[in-house]
Amino acid sequence: MSDSPTPPKTSERPEPPEQPRNPLHGLTLEAMVRALEAHYGWAELGQRIPVRCFTHEPSVNSSLKFLRKTPWAREKVEGLYLFMLREVRRGVGRG
Repeated sequence: MSDSPTPPKTSERPEPPEQPRNPLHGLTLEAMVRALEAHYGWAELGQRIPVRCFTHEPSVNSSLKFLRKTPWAREKVEGLYLFMLREVRRGVGRG
């Protein structure tokens, strides 16, 4: 046995590392889906990422439920969001 006291257990999580160059850092999936829907609309979003939650009776809630369970689809949404940000910065607009 050691004479040194054990540190108390805390339920606090360690601070995540800063990510100043990551445009997705601190952004929620809901914010991404809402921004994509506002920029492209559900019809074009369903063409760009052909998943049922965007093509059949789409809604933010149903999309979030699916995307949280489906990592490959979430990656596609994140990629399209980054592409949209680049388009907006360049002033390309929709399409």
